[in-house]
Amino acid sequence: MRDFAALYTELDETTSISAKVDALARYFAAALPGDAAWALNFLAGRRPKRLIRSSLLRAWAAEAAHVPDWLFEESYQQVGDLAETVSLLVPDHGSAGDEPLTYWVEQRLEGLRGQPEDAQRALMLDVWQRLGGQERFCFMKLITGEFRVGASLKLVTRALARVSGLPEEVVAHRLMGNWEPTADFFGRLLSHDVSDADESRPYPFCLAYPLDEEPASLGDIAEWQAEWKWDGIRSQVVRRGGAVFVWSRGEELMSGRFPEVEEAARFLPEGTVLDGELLPWVDEAPLPFTAMQRRIGRTSLSKKILAEVPVRLVAYDVLEHAGQDVRGEPLAARRAMLERLVASLPTGAAIMLSPIVAADHWDALASVQREARAVGAEGLMLKRRSSAYGVGRRRGDWWKWKVSPFTVDAVLIYAQPGHGRRAGLFTDYTFGVWDGEELVPFAKAYSGLSDEEIREVDAFVRRNTIDRFGPVRTVTPELVFELAFEGLQRSTRHKSGIAVRFPRMSRWRHDKRPEDADTLETVRALLDTPAARE
Repeated sequence: MRDFAALYTELDETTSISAKVDALARYFAAALPGDAAWALNFLAGRRPKRLIRSSLLRAWAAEAAHVPDWLFEESYQQVGDLAETVSLLVPDHGSAGDEPLTYWVEQRLEGLRGQPEDAQRALMLDVWQRLGGQERFCFMKLITGEFRVGASLKLVTRALARVSGLPEEVVAHRLMGNWEPTADFFGRLLSHDVSDADESRPYPFCLAYPLDEEPASLGDIAEWQAEWKWDGIRSQVVRRGGAVFVWSRGEELMSGRFPEVEEAARFLPEGTVLDGELLPWVDEAPLPFTAMQRRIGRTSLSKKILAEVPVRLVAYDVLEHAGQDVRGEPLAARRAMLERLVASLPTGAAIMLSPIVAADHWDALASVQREARAVGAEGLMLKRRSSAYGVGRRRGDWWKWKVSPFTVDAVLIYAQPGHGRRAGLFTDYTFGVWDGEELVPFAKAYSGLSDEEIREVDAFVRRNTIDRFGPVRTVTPELVFELAFEGLQRSTRHKSGIAVRFPRMSRWRHDKRPEDADTLETVRALLDTPAARE
């Protein structure tokens, strides 16, 4: 536990990519296989579910700290993070000793599961008695389900490849799909025996970078393939061993949720893996993503929902063909394979080919790109015809060329503390637009500002708090921000009557006063544009 907490601290205190990889490699090279497996589990983003209610943890921590509940709650509101508040207030009695991380996870953390409240209380008091400093803070992050650390899975994969001597692609593939954090798994992960591919396992996804230059800078347009960029669920469909498996980009197995796609995939040859986008699709056009939300998470599908929100896989690529990994083949060759595979499916099958958007020159393609929302797309994907299918996000061969977002000027009306490194700052904001003389909550956003701007807003919130509701502060409505978002829909769940998709702060409008912000009427007018409805 001591070594894992030290790793957590080291990763948190540096922004250097090479320093993070060095720290990860040192840890994995020295850790016991069981500890390494659990560390990998948490670093990969597999946070445990919260096993104890926050209210109980706060009450028990106040008891252990010998402070009244009101003082603990006031401290919690100031700090903004429960794990840090507990670590600061509960007296430090010692350290974790020599018990491995496996013990603290499997015996102490998992030991809370299913226990009555008094047993959980006794265990937590014992943990606080035995753990101190950063070890206690790290354990509390796991308990509260808020463990986050500044190391992406890509960096973890790079460190494991360095330790094992394996190619990063092999390590990334082995980390896909379902696996349990055991010493045996960690041994197989670093094994040089490559005959371990199981039937259900997908491949790491190849991702695109946002296009930040003029498309003409990419060279001859003939070297590029353009496709629509759809707004759905990026997925892989795996056809192996007489079965079909559907995986999301987030490595969630979604088999059973999209039976129409699985039925179509059964007509694919054995040893086929397709990459594409799951989309709600009716009358040769996609439905808004809000329609897909009616399908997400459902394991029981009625005939009504299947009829109202049919789903298709719009296939982009083929990664495995006739049981062979073809990711190293040029895109042009893979596209030819994909066209033959989709053409072999029965008419009306729920797998369709992603259409190529043809243009003779970049200006013509730009004209098409500007009309993307009219066909229900977010823009275009640009892929070099000679490119292999890589692992993760790499610059050069795949670009996403999105249309300009919608923008609205709105007023900051509520703020609350962030999480992790931002726990002590007010970084999560609610913005309002004018409805007559009233500012109506319109959207929440927490990204888009620089660190310096966040500190300025935090100082403003502390100076201009009007009221408090738990961690939320109502602030004087003075600051105006331009919000950017991808789309909006009517909604009965929001006071404004509108749900916003992917809102973020694009800039702080120092040049505008609160009364200059947009109105709800203006926002509603956007609903009547074809681009917003798609």
